[in-house]
Amino acid sequence: MKTKSITAISVILSIILPGVLLFDSAFAGEAFHLGVALGLSGTGAPYSKEAVEGIEIAVNEINAFGGLLGEHRIKLFIRDTQTNPKVARQVVENLIQGDKVRTIIATYSSATALAIKPICRKNKVLHIATISNSENITKIDPSPYTYSVVPNTYMLSKAVVVGVANLAKKNNWKKYVTIASDYAWGRSSQEVQVDLLRRIAPNLELVSTYWPRLGQSRFNSFIVDILAQKPDFVLGSIAGTDNAFWMRDARDYRLFKQVEYPGGLISVTELISQARSIRRGQYGRTRAPFFAHLDVPMMAELVETYQAKFGTYPSDWAVMAYDGVYALKQGVEKAGSIDIEKVKDAMKGMTIDTTRGKLFFRKIDNQLSCSTYFGRVADDPKYSFPIYHDLLELKAPENWRPETEIQAARKQ
Repeated sequence: MKTKSITAISVILSIILPGVLLFDSAFAGEAFHLGVALGLSGTGAPYSKEAVEGIEIAVNEINAFGGLLGEHRIKLFIRDTQTNPKVARQVVENLIQGDKVRTIIATYSSATALAIKPICRKNKVLHIATISNSENITKIDPSPYTYSVVPNTYMLSKAVVVGVANLAKKNNWKKYVTIASDYAWGRSSQEVQVDLLRRIAPNLELVSTYWPRLGQSRFNSFIVDILAQKPDFVLGSIAGTDNAFWMRDARDYRLFKQVEYPGGLISVTELISQARSIRRGQYGRTRAPFFAHLDVPMMAELVETYQAKFGTYPSDWAVMAYDGVYALKQGVEKAGSIDIEKVKDAMKGMTIDTTRGKLFFRKIDNQLSCSTYFGRVADDPKYSFPIYHDLLELKAPENWRPETEIQAARKQ
């Protein structure tokens, strides 16, 4: 009875005082150590910071109601990968061996996600990808311990290609160039987009490709060469701080007054941080915009909590990280245990409640059946920043890679 009384008091205090840390003694069971490995410095810092905010809100909510299974407090261990695969490997090893984490939410940069996947598998630690989204994270050399709650590069590329093909037909576009960051995500995105465009719009000609390094801060030379090519449009796959620099230089050179740029990554982060400068009428893609799912109670509640705590709206990165924590919670509940062997098996093919609606993990690759989004940037009277209008939402059955192609890729 005494333990139950202490737990009840702790829950009340947590609700009254958000962010209050509850001691392990307030919970009946052992603490559940949850590791977070994100690029908190470098090009991924803005997205990673927002992801941590989403994670902390989810953890506080769960702990306020007694923790996992009503008895296991979630204890967070947050580490910086510096968006470097070598550093990420060491960080994850330390989280597993030193901090005894059972699950890791990670990472920014697909190269780092691919680097830590075998470490998590070897140590039987659950790995939930909430930002990194190269499809190879789950397509090639699949791990039963790795799950993705973010639309992968194939899914996002399919949305972009469908949207761009419609615009190309409408505007009589004939040729294009691509620019993509030279690492796993950029390479995968560019490859899939070009391949799908060949199938869907075979009349379009790819005249040049550009590969700025990850961490590129000046894009002047790329822009000058793009202008010389005189394409009808540029297909871009650049993210994080690199994307902010790319957009800055593109504006300085008035690139988008001469060449269209449909389908670039314009997440809620950019919509808010570049509200004054971002070009209205531009078409972009994004992964988990809050405004697309305000009819989902879980999203509406997250938006309300996030606004109260941070005075702004949750980004895609905060939304997906929040969903990642709740995917873990529901996996634990289905397993009836915090034993990761049981949890990872319970999550196989599991349907979960998320801020984006009720979704499921596909059995062949542990990929969540989340949507992807393509739309036109425009002002909206409800917000002090632009959002997407004419929003095209492609649901997973329409936009993820067919299972036959995954099976074929694994045989190569």
